Amino acid sequence: MVGLPLVLLIAGMPIFLVLLGTSTVILLFFLDVPPMIIHQQMFGSIGVFALLAVPFFIFAGEIMLRGGVSARLLAWVSSMLGGVRGNLPLTALGTATVFGAISGSTAATVAAVGTITYKPLRNAGYSERFASGMLTSAGAIANIIPPSIAMILYGFATETSIIDLFAAGIIPGFLLAGVFGTYIYIHARRAQIGKGDPMSFARFVAASRDGLWAIGAPAIILGGIYSGIFSPTEAAGVACVYGIFVGMVVYREVNIRELFDIAAHSVYLTAQVFIIIAASGVYSWLLTVTGASAEAVNFISDLQMPAWAILLIINIFLLAVGTVLDTVSAILVLTPLLADVALAVGVNPVHFGLIAILNLTIGTFTPPFGFNIFVAQAVFRVPLSSLYPGLLPFILLAIGALLVITYVPALSLWILQFVG
Repeated sequence: MVGLPLVLLIAGMPIFLVLLGTSTVILLFFLDVPPMIIHQQMFGSIGVFALLAVPFFIFAGEIMLRGGVSARLLAWVSSMLGGVRGNLPLTALGTATVFGAISGSTAATVAAVGTITYKPLRNAGYSERFASGMLTSAGAIANIIPPSIAMILYGFATETSIIDLFAAGIIPGFLLAGVFGTYIYIHARRAQIGKGDPMSFARFVAASRDGLWAIGAPAIILGGIYSGIFSPTEAAGVACVYGIFVGMVVYREVNIRELFDIAAHSVYLTAQVFIIIAASGVYSWLLTVTGASAEAVNFISDLQMPAWAILLIINIFLLAVGTVLDTVSAILVLTPLLADVALAVGVNPVHFGLIAILNLTIGTFTPPFGFNIFVAQAVFRVPLSSLYPGLLPFILLAIGALLVITYVPALSLWILQFVG
């Protein structure tokens, strides 16, 4: 169950075939179980109400990306920063944070914010290395700021409250954004890049008026969830309806034909996620029935190591995994097992969810195979020789934030006392 997947991954097989191939071999040659259990587990894994939020948020992110929301969010954030040194990259970071609270997708955030800010950053005097590295890493905040598709999948895989995960991600998400923002400000001072236009109240009012519908998206989504008006899954459906209304009626940047194109692309992205969910369902079931999960927990428990050491080992492991495996696959396959290990040493499942997701999120912009790196290359057209060095400071800063979040659980759990 470990060796065969590694061999298949090295051979270049897609992750869902790796999981299905391994599961089939084990069922046929090592277990006396009818093969039809594969189909039952696959369909059972995706037949979960909470997972409806995934295609809904994917669609909502896509339509808001093309419907003019990201450009108006950028103008709104820019109007607040005014003449702050480094205001342009700080604006991009703030926009990525707000857009992440709408789309829940790192790739969509990199594409949406990067498309409209990369060239202005270069024209303002920021190097290719800094601009590409900053935008690629800033998109990762979408995995931590709620609502997050990664949190939905973790909640599904480990039977953890998605609402609690959303709430727990607020402070860590802003912590990561704050760490990045501090570095951006220091970099702008050292590079002696001039300030932008001074803040104008009239400009802020105009940007707020024009972007009111864009700003309202995260307010409606998160406000509806925490007020108890609707569940995270229902909130995702509301986000879709809201996105269609804003894109087609308010801003009028999406027509009927484009709406169908957006829907088709969302179906394609959803299929990529759900085939992995289905395949991982079989593999996770095998981990349970063969006793592998229990053996792993017992093995680590027998080591008699303190909780901080166990968390450090898990962090190192997940950081390494995140650089070669996509976030969806890693969450669905590994977190059920690791969550049991963390629970055995007294770590809160919600807190561990933030730790695991942030680890894998760092992997999305860590060489060599971070998914956001490929998105950035497609959007910015920059060579890896520039992109990799530009990412290094942000990777180190993110790891620093990870250690704080890991060993100060109150950052994640304090807010849960206010969540009913």
